Amino acid sequence: MRRFIASMQGRVFLVLIGGIIASALVTASLADREGRRTFAQVRAAHTADRVEQLVGALEAVPPDVRPTLAATLGRGMTAQFARPEEPEQEVDAELTAALAEEFGSDRPVVATAGTRADCVTQSTDSAAVDHADARPCKVISLRLRDGTPLRLILRPQPEFSWTRPHSSRWLLYAIFFPLCLGLLAYVVARMATRPLKQLALAATELGGDINRPPLVEQGPVEVRDAAAAFNAMQTRIRRYVEERTEMLAAIAHDLQTPLTRLRLRLEKVNDAELRDKLVDDLASMQIMIREGLDLATSIDAGGLMQRVDVDSLLSSVCADAVDAGHDVTLAGQTRASILAIPGALQRCLTNLIDNAVKYGGYARVTAGCEARDVVIRVTDSGPGIPEAQLERVFDPFYRLETSRSRETGGTGLGLTIARNIAHKHGGTLTLRNKPGGGLECLLVLPIQR
Repeated sequence: MRRFIASMQGRVFLVLIGGIIASALVTASLADREGRRTFAQVRAAHTADRVEQLVGALEAVPPDVRPTLAATLGRGMTAQFARPEEPEQEVDAELTAALAEEFGSDRPVVATAGTRADCVTQSTDSAAVDHADARPCKVISLRLRDGTPLRLILRPQPEFSWTRPHSSRWLLYAIFFPLCLGLLAYVVARMATRPLKQLALAATELGGDINRPPLVEQGPVEVRDAAAAFNAMQTRIRRYVEERTEMLAAIAHDLQTPLTRLRLRLEKVNDAELRDKLVDDLASMQIMIREGLDLATSIDAGGLMQRVDVDSLLSSVCADAVDAGHDVTLAGQTRASILAIPGALQRCLTNLIDNAVKYGGYARVTAGCEARDVVIRVTDSGPGIPEAQLERVFDPFYRLETSRSRETGGTGLGLTIARNIAHKHGGTLTLRNKPGGGLECLLVLPIQR
């Protein structure tokens, strides 16, 4: 959960959820406020219409009949034809405006909050009397066309409240709305972060395969621009690596001719001891040039990826080592095939076996499968490597002075080339000292890529 929240997808998801919920709450609050205001306006207009009808009826009858007519108004409204002295009350602006619209501006009319005495007069049951202060009645003051003062006392109106849906409907809303909201937020978060994941995956694959297919330039403008920039970077890196490899290959090729002439001329040296030393130095130079070129090509291991039977390749490499007179044995089977460059993977295995034979006396090769990986172990009985230098030996031209000196013929590039090839195939190469002595090289290669 913490990882999801820390990810870009989780953050986009939470921002969307929070923003939509906040917007829904604000919208609901505004809608409730507007509904209450509209209801108050409608109720005021309805009251004004009732008052206008009553006043019209009172004005249409003789003055002596008006009290009798007023007595038929019922509990909702009480009419008084005398205006007693009373303190000034708060004006109900909403109802006053509705009355003015009904009667016109030529007749003064005002609606105020009634006093407790007015509300008690209007109410006929004890419950209404007890709550008269909580819900005051309304008093409308005006004059009939003949000048008769009129006070209309309106019964307290119930407060407006929304109708609550049924409990099962509330449950449906509580489940359906968050579910739809979460699904929408998840889809949007996935759409927003998918290009970033694709870019990160492409960058990871670029480290192992400089010739990987370019990113597809599709989607929003920003995503297309990022993909185009990444493809341009990949093209420049690939061109740089190719130029460097071609340059090293050209140098190595051009050096072969003068080195060959030099070797022929060294054969004419009369001093046999000096001649042998010079020939050995020349051979060391040729080996170093060849392995330097191999190092460059291992970084950009060219070639077509194809299905390779691991067991067949291991058997071939071990058989070649045995034919060369080395003590090499092979145990176990992987029964797996992987996508690989055959020549490069063969070079990687050859370097590991040669390294074990040269510095440990023999090589014991075991192969098997663990989970979805091919695991190859090459062990020897040599002195091993100090723990602090187990990683440093993978640096180009790095050699251990005590056990792997230049006199043994090593240039310090064999393990570097082997690890570069392993990384090229999406695998790993690690070293560890065995408890009983000797060194173990662990090569792990994915079966599916």
